[in-house]
Amino acid sequence: MPKKGENISLTSYDDLFETDESRAESQLERVQNIPVRELVPFKNHPFKVLDDEAMLRTTESIAEYGVLTPLIARPLDHGGYEIISGHRRAHAAELAGLSEVPVLVRDMDDDAATVLMVDSNLQRENILPSERAFAYRMKMEAMGRQGARNDLTCGQIGHKSIGAKTRDLLAAQTGDSARQVQRYIRLTNLVPDLLDLVDCKQISFNPAVELSYLSPEEQETFLQAMDEVQAAPSLSQAQRLKKLAQEGNFTMDAAREILNEVKKGDLERVTFRNEQLRRFFPRSYTAQQMQDTIIKLLDQWQKKKSREHER
Repeated sequence: MPKKGENISLTSYDDLFETDESRAESQLERVQNIPVRELVPFKNHPFKVLDDEAMLRTTESIAEYGVLTPLIARPLDHGGYEIISGHRRAHAAELAGLSEVPVLVRDMDDDAATVLMVDSNLQRENILPSERAFAYRMKMEAMGRQGARNDLTCGQIGHKSIGAKTRDLLAAQTGDSARQVQRYIRLTNLVPDLLDLVDCKQISFNPAVELSYLSPEEQETFLQAMDEVQAAPSLSQAQRLKKLAQEGNFTMDAAREILNEVKKGDLERVTFRNEQLRRFFPRSYTAQQMQDTIIKLLDQWQKKKSREHER
């Protein structure tokens, strides 16, 4: 007999007569129409959603046909839904004026959601180095928490260990080598301004990996030196800057001196300063006009020499 005052939980009428089939059906994932205002981006989402030409085309398509491929999101404890896949579609739908979008609502823990978020976005055609870097790092950490060993501190050359590493598993899934995966993850150590230069292709990937070993303060100093000299580092220069930092000898003057060196590719290039050319052109000429005129004159000279040679 229940004790006096004890709470008694009664089975509802619907639960009492619910069949195993209907109970299983209620647990299936379903596509639901979710208000756009209830969707929030994935925490620390590494992939940029830009209002570029591709976004304009997506917005026009959604405005005409709607969202054809449902988003994937998971419910949040405090309400709303966190987007796992479909950030660009959600933004385009909002730009197109849609109030709701189709969403496949799926209950997932943080690590499983992270892995799916990265995998779904890595299928895109154009991925910036910074996006791939942080995506690899997020997935590698999530996989590590799921049970695989995680080692973000290993060196660029590689290391020996017993058993498969998370990095090796990630490499097998992405198609990049384990070493390349680690090199991408190194980029996450760059300060934002320096990483932006990598995305803009003002600094090449390999030198950027070497610069990632500089401290944040040294990277800021390097950026100042690069701005003053107006030159990007070659791989060998970046390696020497890294060595100076490791030996405790990195300074602004040292960075300037290295960046000021004539690179191997520049040895075969003939350059003139604007002041050297100004005396041959009207003051109203721009640098581009001077360049075009010189190319035209050189082309005429080359044709003249060819005709003389034929005679």
